[in-house]
Amino acid sequence: ARAGESLTSLGLDKQDEIRQQTMATDWSAQIIPNATVNDLDSSAIQKAREAFTLKHANRISADEVAEWSDSTFLDRAKITQGGKITRTAVLLLGKAESAYLLSPHPAQMTWKLVGAEQAYEHFSPPFMLNVTFLYQRIRNIQLRLLPLNELLPYEVSKYDQKIVLEALHNCIAHQDYSRNGRILVTEEIDKLILENEGGFFEGAPEDYILGEKTPRRYRHPFLVQAMAELNMIDTMGYGIHQMHSKQAERYLPMPDYDVSDAHAVRLTIHGSVVDPAYSQLLMREGGLPFEDVLALDRVQKNLEISDQAIKQLRRAKLIEGRKPNFHVSANVASVTASKADYMRTRSLDDQYYKKLITDYLLKFGTASRKDVDEFLLGKLSDVLDYGQKKAKISNLLSNLRRAGVIHNSGSDKTSKWQLVE
Repeated sequence: ARAGESLTSLGLDKQDEIRQQTMATDWSAQIIPNATVNDLDSSAIQKAREAFTLKHANRISADEVAEWSDSTFLDRAKITQGGKITRTAVLLLGKAESAYLLSPHPAQMTWKLVGAEQAYEHFSPPFMLNVTFLYQRIRNIQLRLLPLNELLPYEVSKYDQKIVLEALHNCIAHQDYSRNGRILVTEEIDKLILENEGGFFEGAPEDYILGEKTPRRYRHPFLVQAMAELNMIDTMGYGIHQMHSKQAERYLPMPDYDVSDAHAVRLTIHGSVVDPAYSQLLMREGGLPFEDVLALDRVQKNLEISDQAIKQLRRAKLIEGRKPNFHVSANVASVTASKADYMRTRSLDDQYYKKLITDYLLKFGTASRKDVDEFLLGKLSDVLDYGQKKAKISNLLSNLRRAGVIHNSGSDKTSKWQLVE
């Protein structure tokens, strides 16, 4: 601060004024009256010490951190203020029975399993520990991805632990707790969907995918700083970029952000292959530019890509088809494969198209043949002509019917497809 023409350190009264301004605008910085260290979980505090020690190993020795009292450690880790318990402290380190101190704002993460099997579990503070317990509820099998023209599959976990924990930590850091909502993690058969209250706070998700944007502000700067001190998040905006890069390394689709609701953020993490040609391409061509991988991911999901990306992918012979119905190029899917080989590769998509049909019926209840045609024709490969596409849809419906998945409750002329109860 300037005093006249010379630079001086901030006076205690000025520091207090700034602290009060922060507390007035930052929900997470609020001090909870009558709360004490006894309201915090001792195991969570110990875990926080270990994380803090690892984070600051280059400048603070483990022995020094071990000598600090809990009160000193919590202040040094920027979790408390002058020994006073903040909302951040209860969120990250509070005992489960201390969650009432945040009332009426719920501090809760919910895991929900949907599909043939259904289950759920709620997780209260301490979030420092319970994010791991929530992650352990997720069914994380090994996927076997078979490269084209090879006999040995690549094995990857359905979900990468670092990606899921990064996403969960982001939900905690960016949740708008004043909206009195919970963090929701929905596990479907092939994906995880994470939702938190509050719109995307600084920019848009796509701004961070290349790892070039650094956020200038946060909804809860006090909470974010504490989580950074405990090595739960970084404050440079690299998290989204790392999640995308890691998925590419695992040959799986990129995460998808939905910010159409101004008051919520919805993140989908894929745990299965969407288009086998895309995954096989990543297995074969490890040196593709990251921007091309991002564009190809949008192609496999039938999402729009820019004209510049179209020119780049066409120039590199990475895509085929006519706008907007592109698909991964036959030449890339297999450099040495014949057209027949490529068509057999594309036929692996049948499971994908069948799932589109069952998802449609699950959402809308019934579908006529016209409904199915309108829904699927634009999604089938442009290698097929109109008649071949119609025949393929007929085969997909017949296969699902013979498998006992769907049935026609109408007539041959006026079909009415439904899922089998």
